[in-house]
Amino acid sequence: MLALFQSFGPTELLIILGIALVIFGPTQLPKLGRSIGKAIRELRASSSEVTKAVQEGLEGKDEEEKASKKKASKKKAEEEEIEEEEEEE
Repeated sequence: MLALFQSFGPTELLIILGIALVIFGPTQLPKLGRSIGKAIRELRASSSEVTKAVQEGLEGKDEEEKASKKKASKKKAEEEEIEEEEEEE
């Protein structure tokens, strides 16, 4: 998307702004710009929240897997100790 804006030169941007000025008028153009800016900010904020939640979820799964592996290895070690004690008797 950034490449799209890089292909526009100053002349193209002036033409687009001129057309927008003619269509929306000088009173509505600042309101339109504000609303577009708010929408972009909200989109960025929500996408960063989603990214953060996904990363935390992945990290949480890794920690849960490590914890479950530790529990399984402890349980296995306890079972082996019990079997050894039973064999000694």
